[in-house]
Amino acid sequence: MAAESAAFTPLTLPVLPLDDEVVLPGMVVPLDLNDADVRAAVEAAQAAARSESGKPRVLLVPRIDGTYASTGVLGTVEQVGRLADGDPGALIRGRSRVRIGAGTTGPGAALWVEGTRLEEQTPEPLPGHVTELVKEYKALATAWLRKRGAWQVVDRVQAIDDVSALADNSGYSPFLTTEQKVELLETADPVARLKLAVRQLRDHLAEQDVAETIAKDVQEGVDKQQREFLLRRQLEAVRKELRELNGEQEGEESDDYRARVEAADLPEKVREAALKEVDKLERASDQSPEGSWIRTWLDTVLELPWNERTEDAYDIQGARAVLDAEHAGLEDVKERITEYLAVRKRRGDRGLGVVGGRRGGAVLALVGPPGVGKTSLGESVAHAMGREFVRVALGGVRDEAEIRGHRRTYVGALPGRIVRAIKEAGSMNPVILLDEIDKVGSDFRGDPAAALLEVLDPAQNHTFRDHYLEVELDLSDVVFLATANVLEAIPEALLDRMELVRLDGYTEDEKIVIARDHLLPRQLERAGLDAGEVTFEEGALRKLAGEYTREAGVRNLERSVARLLRKVAAQHELGERELPFTVTEDDLRALIGRPHHVPESAQDPAERRTSVPGVATGLAVTGAGGDVLYVEASLADPETGAAGLTLTGQLGDVMKESAQIALSFLRSHGAELELPVADLKDRGAHIHFPAGAVPKDGPSAGVTMTTALASLLSGRLVRTDVAMTGEVSLTGRVLPIGGVKQKLLAAHRAGVATVIIPKRNEPDLDDVPAEVLDKLDVHTVTDVRQVLELALAPAADGATPEVPVAA
Repeated sequence: MAAESAAFTPLTLPVLPLDDEVVLPGMVVPLDLNDADVRAAVEAAQAAARSESGKPRVLLVPRIDGTYASTGVLGTVEQVGRLADGDPGALIRGRSRVRIGAGTTGPGAALWVEGTRLEEQTPEPLPGHVTELVKEYKALATAWLRKRGAWQVVDRVQAIDDVSALADNSGYSPFLTTEQKVELLETADPVARLKLAVRQLRDHLAEQDVAETIAKDVQEGVDKQQREFLLRRQLEAVRKELRELNGEQEGEESDDYRARVEAADLPEKVREAALKEVDKLERASDQSPEGSWIRTWLDTVLELPWNERTEDAYDIQGARAVLDAEHAGLEDVKERITEYLAVRKRRGDRGLGVVGGRRGGAVLALVGPPGVGKTSLGESVAHAMGREFVRVALGGVRDEAEIRGHRRTYVGALPGRIVRAIKEAGSMNPVILLDEIDKVGSDFRGDPAAALLEVLDPAQNHTFRDHYLEVELDLSDVVFLATANVLEAIPEALLDRMELVRLDGYTEDEKIVIARDHLLPRQLERAGLDAGEVTFEEGALRKLAGEYTREAGVRNLERSVARLLRKVAAQHELGERELPFTVTEDDLRALIGRPHHVPESAQDPAERRTSVPGVATGLAVTGAGGDVLYVEASLADPETGAAGLTLTGQLGDVMKESAQIALSFLRSHGAELELPVADLKDRGAHIHFPAGAVPKDGPSAGVTMTTALASLLSGRLVRTDVAMTGEVSLTGRVLPIGGVKQKLLAAHRAGVATVIIPKRNEPDLDDVPAEVLDKLDVHTVTDVRQVLELALAPAADGATPEVPVAA
């Protein structure tokens, strides 16, 4: 009806987009000019208004998820000034609807469009059904406004007689969604729009009635709870009188667990389970043993920090500074913790702290030799993050109940170590260090490693169930750090749930920094000495690390420093030495004796192991890190010794196979290598690995055994400063092996100058510290012939020549 009488006026206007907001005709809204789109549209409108008479005009268009509505509102800029908060703003009044057409050009940075203004006219007088509709809308609006106490607005709504203005007045309603307001804007017929506004207002009032009914029911429930509370207090008073009548001490048997449970901040399901146990306790007789079990369980539940969490320290640079100050080296772990904190901060900033019931915890496995700082690193991580720290020792644990807890039916049942760690920490997001996870065993009591699968799985541990508690415990916000010495001892399924970080040991330079900045101050305090009373020269620390304590970590280095300080302190007390005292390299032998690990290259040439043919230097990885391994070969007397191959040194099957391969290769390629292979047919070969009490296995000694046999047959010595590693094939190919970083660190500690590794292990050199690579001449080879060319000295005099370039 009104649409038939509407007039259409063409317009060209700058677009002022409204994100998730709708303005209807008749509304007056303030807009923030800090928004680039708003400022551009207002400035464009002002520029256009200078050449025309009248106020600047803009086109207010809703923009929902980046999509513009098909209908906008012509708005006039009434005033430009400051908003209540002091920011620049503009007051804009909606005038009439505009059907948006094609885009065009105009002054300023705003988007200009052509539009058609819809002039709405309501026929007079109003038909009867429209009048009833107007009355109904006013009655509904008045009822809603009175509930909100907006009496001054009621008169304003009652004074509106125009159908279109009355319908558009609902644009002020805060309960309407953006989609509902867009529907009102795009409805051109005033009567249809008023019907839509009436339906929306009626639906909202119906929802309010339901909400009020629910609130009334809740209030009645609260009144019932209050009555129950009063009755229980009366019951408590009666019990108190009975106790006094029987001569019992107050609180001897009757701690009010119900009141404690109701006052505690517990999750809903935990509260329900606790109240059920309280009901059982109240029904149980004083002589029943079940009462003590229930009380112990309730005490455990009430002591757990169900909703306690510490705030993470999101100072990323400060956290990194803490890690650097407390630990030298270990860059991989520091980077991983820094990354975790940065990601967690960004998730928190975007409201993604909890996704799918899971929080952003972490599970890291720190694998490395003893003494590299795995355990102490856990405490530093907690310090850097601002969290509580708990250490759980798993070495020797063989009972599954140690992890999952005992069933409550057992006498002396306790929760598992994980629950006890949470209880000890006093928060639900501590750093828990699972120490020596590779030492976990299994027997008839179960497999603790299998029980850890749920604990360390980020997809499951938000609903972890301890057998003792039998309620869900959220571990998804805990940072688990598991430490291990031997990676192979960790079950594969458990290792798959953890992010692996290797700590392969320290370089000599890193050990000196650690000794100077961490070990020495700590041991000075323990020895009762001041910082200036005993100092160490760098040369003394370097000799301690290189010749007295050759190891991957720094534990023995700290013991040596402590021994030196004790010796100096004792001499001072006996009057034999004055303080302050500086320990030099020359003082070490007099204070703590001779060095235990003199490099092979520093010994007299006649005393070196490689001073005779048939001895080669290899590299190996043990549980204590990388180590140097010597291989000795000899030929039996043809008259007394039997032909064949003899292996000694407690070798595994893989290493025995490598020896057979080395022997077969030399037999088949002896002529090519100019070796007297006839000796191998008539005389038995014996290969021995010293330190026979230590089990050895793996294929990486293949090139070492081949070199030792070739040296023995050719009579050429193996160069003293050369060490090698690599698997050898029957065709003489040198195949890749593992543990390159640990082996090169061991070669560096042993004073080796030249290292031979497989060509396919060349990418692993990126993990080796630069200061180690600078002191080593690393050759990558693909064939065992290259190894022999590099490792064997010339046959003429056995002297060590310059290393030839590998072919």
